Amino acid sequence: MRSPKEHPGDTERVKTPGVLAVIVGGALALYPVLMYFSRTHLETRGMALILVALCASRLITMRVAGTSPAAGAFSPALLLPICIGSIALALLSIWRGSPQAMLYYPVLVNAALLAMFARSIVDPPTIVERIARATTRDVPAEATPYLRHVTIAWSVFFVCNGTVAFLTATKTSFQTWAFYNGFLAYVLIGAMFGAEFLIRIRVMKKLRK
Repeated sequence: MRSPKEHPGDTERVKTPGVLAVIVGGALALYPVLMYFSRTHLETRGMALILVALCASRLITMRVAGTSPAAGAFSPALLLPICIGSIALALLSIWRGSPQAMLYYPVLVNAALLAMFARSIVDPPTIVERIARATTRDVPAEATPYLRHVTIAWSVFFVCNGTVAFLTATKTSFQTWAFYNGFLAYVLIGAMFGAEFLIRIRVMKKLRK
């Protein structure tokens, strides 16, 4: 039964910030692809303004959504530094008249993820354990060491991925940068996530016996 204080539009108003956060977050995730296609149609200022607009929108939706699940698993500790750093890169690109600074956006993302995962290793519970307990029922206490090792593995991944992102931004062509950071990096993330998920199922079965 609906509370007398509830209105039919309340649910939609609650969901709207989360939907917008997903849309803007997806656009940011695909920013290397957006840069690739916009480079032939926009000048540096236009490309930079797109990044500023996306980051500003993400900060607004994060603030409106608050700490709800729709705000994202890592909000705001992860999103805030990424968005502020990205805006700084965009402004630097406008000042220099070159999009080169914005090529370091993927490096910034990997550095922020590395900082968050590494910090959780020395200040547990780890990020992976928090996610596991929030999404899976009956996670045994004996799984903590395994989940800690997974967090370490992801930290190593972010170091490697961030290093490659840095090299593509400094040593390769724009096309190579866009291909790796806008496509191949996500393939590698998906492969690692899938492999870890399958291993985790086996580990949890053994621990529950």
